[in-house]
Amino acid sequence: MASGSSEHATTPLSKSVLGIAIVAITGMQLMSTLDGTIVIVALPRMQAELNLSDAGKSWVITAYVLAFGGLLLLGGRIGDAVGHKRAFLSGVGLFTIASLVCGLATEEITLVAARAFQGAGAAVAAPTGLALIATTYAVGHARNRALAVSAAMLATGSVLGLVLGGALTVVSWRLAFLINVPIGIAIIAIAVFRLAETHHERLKLDVTGALLATLACTSAVLFFTQGPSRGWADPFVIGAAVASALLFVAFFVVERSADHPIVPLTVFDNRNRVATFLSLFLAGGVMLSATVMIGLYVQDVMGYSALQAGMAFIPFALALGVGTVVAARVAPYLAPRWIILGAGLLVPCAMLYGSTLDRGIPYVPDLIAPLVVGGFGIGVISVILPLCAIADVGAREIGPVSSITLMVQNLGGPVVLVVIQAVQTSRTLYLGGTTGPVAAMTPAQLDALDAGYTYSLLWVAAVSVLVGAAALFIGFSARQIAVAKYNRDAVETGELWISAEQRGATEG
Repeated sequence: MASGSSEHATTPLSKSVLGIAIVAITGMQLMSTLDGTIVIVALPRMQAELNLSDAGKSWVITAYVLAFGGLLLLGGRIGDAVGHKRAFLSGVGLFTIASLVCGLATEEITLVAARAFQGAGAAVAAPTGLALIATTYAVGHARNRALAVSAAMLATGSVLGLVLGGALTVVSWRLAFLINVPIGIAIIAIAVFRLAETHHERLKLDVTGALLATLACTSAVLFFTQGPSRGWADPFVIGAAVASALLFVAFFVVERSADHPIVPLTVFDNRNRVATFLSLFLAGGVMLSATVMIGLYVQDVMGYSALQAGMAFIPFALALGVGTVVAARVAPYLAPRWIILGAGLLVPCAMLYGSTLDRGIPYVPDLIAPLVVGGFGIGVISVILPLCAIADVGAREIGPVSSITLMVQNLGGPVVLVVIQAVQTSRTLYLGGTTGPVAAMTPAQLDALDAGYTYSLLWVAAVSVLVGAAALFIGFSARQIAVAKYNRDAVETGELWISAEQRGATEG
């Protein structure tokens, strides 16, 4: 879809990726990915300084991911409607202003609201940034290199967020947000002078659908974050559950009649694809939940500093990277369900082992083992499931379906995470523990917190088992996955569209 719009660029496409334009495009992608994880290691310091509740601590993460995932498809459509450069500048501007507010926040509500606006800005800037690659760089070597740089930024963003967040938190957690301000200003300045505006068309944006999807997931998050503290029979908690169900029903009703729905319901006509989306939703939750719970465990319970916590995840990131490489090599030869099941077994094994740990264990080998094993399994799954989503999809639909895939995965993360955190909080309170800053806890309360965290990893293991169970219903063959990978790569680089044009000219 983005490649097709390159015909309308107002300036000639660059034949070289060397230049400052790629810094603006991929720099924003790096920041949007990085900010999904940068706060994980800074959360304990935030909670202590701002006196965050446990629910508030959860919202600092989920507000960003919910807004990003829920508005991602709308963000891409905004670029089509108003021009990708204009949308990109608006998204980066909103992200930068929200980062400033986060860094200056003095209480919970302001911080959480600003995090939501950060996610909204990223939801507009990220997809339009990808589209700008197609309208800036010529098909062939230049675009391939630009896409490679973009992929590298996305791959390193999550782990860099953990390490950088830890390093900055040593000085102040506020720097984790304030560092975005000068970077955002620089990206805007480069984009204004070095990126060309693209052709745009009048579209009736499905704002209602995007808002209903986001609000439905937000209500679900409210239900699980407020349940442990208020009680599951509390009217507010019950109201949040009912609201979530009604909003989801309203979303599907709206999508059936929308002129340009953000989620065309025809993508659910294929049983294999429905199973894929379910697996993706749960897998997104496993990855975010495992990262957050272990990241908080090593700080709250084991006493790691923020920097130590960030560095502790480097083996996880390396193993995840190895898993993605192995998956790409194996995908054309084995049916995806068996690859997912094989790799998926590693994740519950790692989480089950993690559930037996306590705060006295050494990093090597006790903690590093589940990080490496789980990271490898998650890496494999994160490659295979997106390929299943676009299997048997026409070239023109690969872009939209890939965007839906990313939305499903991003919404699964916060929804599953709040369930896991609710389990952790409930278990901690049941064992005589308490919520709030760790520094004020007695040894007995710290033991209860320890048990609560490790118990929550049992639930992460259970969700990862559900990922494998849903994958059993994915009937795509290895050949279909191989074709999907080839077509996706060809569409991203523009080669598939050129081949079609050449065939049409020859036939004419």
